[in-house]
Amino acid sequence: MKKKMIALTMAALMAASLTACGGGAKETTAATTAADTTAADTADTTAAENAETSAEAAETEAAGGVLVMATNAEFPPYEYHDGGEIVGIDAEIAKAIAGELGMELEIEDIAFDSIIPEITSGKADMGLAGMTVTEDRKQSVDFSDTYAKASQKVIVKEDSEIASPDDLAGKIVGVQLGTTGDIYVSDLEADGTTVERYNKGFEAVQALSQGKIDAVVIDGEPAKTFVAQTEGLKILEESFTDEEYAIAVKKGNTELLDKINGALKTLKENGTLDEIVAKYIKAE
Repeated sequence: MKKKMIALTMAALMAASLTACGGGAKETTAATTAADTTAADTADTTAAENAETSAEAAETEAAGGVLVMATNAEFPPYEYHDGGEIVGIDAEIAKAIAGELGMELEIEDIAFDSIIPEITSGKADMGLAGMTVTEDRKQSVDFSDTYAKASQKVIVKEDSEIASPDDLAGKIVGVQLGTTGDIYVSDLEADGTTVERYNKGFEAVQALSQGKIDAVVIDGEPAKTFVAQTEGLKILEESFTDEEYAIAVKKGNTELLDKINGALKTLKENGTLDEIVAKYIKAE
């Protein structure tokens, strides 16, 4: 009888032990499941937040960024150095365009004949340098709508026998390398005209003043500036050519071209473009 009671007691204890173990397993499983669910929810929330942050960053980047302008800052009043800053009509127009696009403007000052290669290579976004639209240049870049009209003028000494562009045949004419003046005057070489090319416009004017050449062909507004700064020179009344200035962009970059044209349209309509030009070119 005593042995039977002991056996029954042991059986009861074993049953209780099994029940306790079973309950512990369920509680552990439930706790693990809850932890896993919380971790998954946290991961999902983090992923969503990261995706939202990335989207916001992409949107900000698309709306902002840097707009790189290539120019040759030796062409007053369109672009020139004032202390350590590049100023002028083109510089201010570019800054206004960048403002319309929500971008920051960066100006690169390089040789004029390097501007188009800089654009085609993608190192610069656009070129503003008193650049005339020509069929030859259209082969390499696309142009915006016209933002200014200009003319090529002939600078000579006050006592020069040259009275019109027709008198340049057989003379020594100075131009700035790669400019429209260079392009057009080169056509006179077939008539015996010698073309002297200089990296900067003022170098050509200086050579004229020193009697090394007979005339200089350069854009009208810079011509006025150079003559005002140099004694003994004058500008012929008859223009060598009349032309239009526009902004050059990489060929096929229609997205940027459309944005630039849209900004130019706004600047024309609200009077900003006229204000910029009037700031540098006074009405006579």
